[in-house]
Amino acid sequence: MKTVISFFVFTICIALIQSAEPTKLKLHWSKNMLTISGDHLPGKEMKIHYLEAYCRANSHDADWSNHTVIGHKTELVSLNKEKTELKLYCKVSDGITVKHLISTTHDEIDFNLTAYNPTNKESEAHWAQPCIRVGEFTGTSANTTKDKYAYIKKSFVYLDGKRTMMPTQGWATEARYIPGQVWAGPGVSTADVNPRPLHKATPSNGLIGCYSADNTMIFATAFEPYQELFQGVIRCLHSDFRLGGLKPKEKLNIRGKIYIVKNDEKELLIRYQKDFPKHNQLHRNKQETEF
Repeated sequence: MKTVISFFVFTICIALIQSAEPTKLKLHWSKNMLTISGDHLPGKEMKIHYLEAYCRANSHDADWSNHTVIGHKTELVSLNKEKTELKLYCKVSDGITVKHLISTTHDEIDFNLTAYNPTNKESEAHWAQPCIRVGEFTGTSANTTKDKYAYIKKSFVYLDGKRTMMPTQGWATEARYIPGQVWAGPGVSTADVNPRPLHKATPSNGLIGCYSADNTMIFATAFEPYQELFQGVIRCLHSDFRLGGLKPKEKLNIRGKIYIVKNDEKELLIRYQKDFPKHNQLHRNKQETEF
């Protein structure tokens, strides 16, 4: 009898522990659209065009469709039963392949990519863009407002060492295609970024993000290595990752994070700096060069 009672108590304890654990965000991918969902996520869902495009160099003053974009095909490899770990496989038209491992916790999405060039020629792909739609998160979706750019005032980057709300000082307005705003990453040629208005400043770190409709939560994203930060034209924000034109047989690991956290900027920065220690040196070197 005691054994039965002990087992019953043990089972209850395990159930209580499991119920106390935060619920992980869920993943779904279909037709190049990655969906993140969760009851605790503002707007319940976040859509990402994943991936929107693989892109060539010399893109800032070039035709998007006829020059910049390189064709690709992405296939779903697997999704675990909990919907918290997703694997994708990309074949890019110039020959490179990219394996994607995407996983979640209750407040972040982790991206681990491996790009490989199996060919005997250098890859044309220099960067790629996950297009993250933040309209629902910021309370500025098409169902809420006809102003497609209302979300900008909820969005931020880091300039001159501090969080800066958009539109920032020095907001650029001229480019081959308008509107939008691009910040080239440290050491990235301004000829190789999105053909949207290019801000003259270099970001102080690799984060770009926004606040939820009620300002209780922060969305932020970063990739390593990164090509640019981008405020787009479909209620979206980007941290577009860098490939750099892989040489024959070259392999590159790319890491990324999406943070969906409580509105605590200090804690967010601590996590970001821990997750991306190379960014600290990257931006420090850029600042030292400028001085």
